[in-house]
Amino acid sequence: MMQTQTAIPQLLTDKVVIVTGSSRGLGAEIAQKMAAAGAKVCVNYLQSQDAAEQVVVDIIAAGGEAISYQADVTELEEVKAMAQAVIERFGRIDVLVNNALPHYQFNPSAEYTSIETVNWSHFSQQIDGIVKGAVNMTQAVLPQMKAQQMGKIINISTNLVYNPVVTYYDYTTAKSALIGLTRTLASELGQYGIRVNLLAGGLLKTTDASRLTTEEVFDYIATTTPLRQATSVADFANSVLLMASDLSAAITGQSIAVDGGLTMP
Repeated sequence: MMQTQTAIPQLLTDKVVIVTGSSRGLGAEIAQKMAAAGAKVCVNYLQSQDAAEQVVVDIIAAGGEAISYQADVTELEEVKAMAQAVIERFGRIDVLVNNALPHYQFNPSAEYTSIETVNWSHFSQQIDGIVKGAVNMTQAVLPQMKAQQMGKIINISTNLVYNPVVTYYDYTTAKSALIGLTRTLASELGQYGIRVNLLAGGLLKTTDASRLTTEEVFDYIATTTPLRQATSVADFANSVLLMASDLSAAITGQSIAVDGGLTMP
């Protein structure tokens, strides 16, 4: 359930945010946190229309503003149309959260966890969905952010790029590429007042990806983490909120793990 709006500081009053892949799971939580902090939010989805519309309903019921928009982040013209629709509706775009992820099954025994059995098609699917998606979205929002001389782009990654405890070759490689993209974008776009950062999560409690994870596994993670607790979806979304707000105005080009100190890159 979404936290009450009064529990979240109004850090994003009148800001306009696009969260890709935000019909459910972490993306939905981020969208709701942003709205509760005062932002006007575009809930992007690919197939889950009913779920996306429910996120919008929940945001509006809590006193926020939101719209849903179907667009495939791997299709540049579709996301350009989405950006234009957001500008027409809300007048600007201040924050982009690149959260969309191609369908993936986190199965430690799958063929894509061994270099001997993984296929390039596995890599290309993840690279297209994760890296191409982030590039397309950046190109779609960039004209507006440059015109404003400000903006925030937040890329969502995984702490597997720092500590590949499970060798998901395709997924981890694509998420690793986001680090290079983040730093390069930050270097070029800083002159326009655009900050670009990356947040890398661990096994979050609980998302669709981790719904089959047992309490024993979460307990083990907690015992090996300095904070002695697994990171929740709400905790991670709060970190995204921080990076979206003016409180992080001096931070750009950074790759930050949000996993309770489990990894320290």
